[in-house]
Amino acid sequence: MKNLVILGGGYGGMRILQRLLPTQLPEDVQITLIDKAPYHSLKTEFYALAAGTIADQHVRVAFPEHSRLHIKYGMVTNIDLENKVVHLQDQDSVSYDDLVIGLGCEDKYHNVPGAEEYTYSIQSIDASRKTYQMLNNLPAHSVVSIVGAGLSGVELASELSESRPDLTIKLFDRGKHILSAFPERLSNYVQQWFTSHGVEVINNANITKVEESAVYNHGEPIHSDVIVWTAGIQPIKVVRDLNVEKDPQGRVILTKYHNLPTDEHVYVVGDCASLPHAPSAQLAEGQAEQIVQVLLKRWKGESLPEELPSIKLKGVLGSLGKKHGFGLLAERPITGRVARLLKSGILWMYKHHSG
Repeated sequence: MKNLVILGGGYGGMRILQRLLPTQLPEDVQITLIDKAPYHSLKTEFYALAAGTIADQHVRVAFPEHSRLHIKYGMVTNIDLENKVVHLQDQDSVSYDDLVIGLGCEDKYHNVPGAEEYTYSIQSIDASRKTYQMLNNLPAHSVVSIVGAGLSGVELASELSESRPDLTIKLFDRGKHILSAFPERLSNYVQQWFTSHGVEVINNANITKVEESAVYNHGEPIHSDVIVWTAGIQPIKVVRDLNVEKDPQGRVILTKYHNLPTDEHVYVVGDCASLPHAPSAQLAEGQAEQIVQVLLKRWKGESLPEELPSIKLKGVLGSLGKKHGFGLLAERPITGRVARLLKSGILWMYKHHSG
């Protein structure tokens, strides 16, 4: 019996399970899923969990059940590619025939002194819970600084401003204007929303140091009761430690079939993979669809296609609190209630068609 080991039950790992189970998994193949938590977590909603506007259970989805799916709960400490073994903390190691690495990412602190020690995170469900406790235990008129004004920072700042209007929220953006990668119309819309809701956006920011109660912008201290870091990601340390070729961001270089150039039995999906698009749940799922196609053909001894189709991304949607949103669909900007309703609808469909 061949053992397909999937490291991480994130968006990519879940999509692989959904496509192979219950009917496409060959009779001579079993799956071992290894994850820290006994459920799949909706990472795109961690900002709302941290802000206190949704309950913990709303970001959890059960893993599927199948007689040839074995789930191990534990922390991956090392991947031995030479001997085809995955080592776990305080548990027996697991051997594999085929391996999918989908362990996700963690915050990247860009060597800013004090950033790792004194900031909070929304990169994992565990970290988001801790951030929720800190934010929602703050007394009135406390100052919250959010470092990084990408999608995560914008969504957290907007959600927190509705959840805790008594707080002073500062959003630090290194660009000349917020969401500079988006069309100007969307950038202006988000900026106006923040202005009308009392969120201070600090542009051209350069965070040089972080202390327990202060963020240093261009060397000048700004008092902060809680500091949340949303200023970049990197693959987790287990992946960074792999002796394989990586891009400048530390993501693993892959062939067009999503496996290591040196090993056709090892695939990488999601935030750890070097791809031409920014990491996202949508990209991980598109990649997972293709990995399943490749696995099925290789298991059957069939030749692979000359090229796999490009992964088509449908767009990006972001929320501004519970009633407003923004996004790009087929390169067309959308704002307001329609964008927020679309995001809520996609989330509802995902939750009710997963697990």
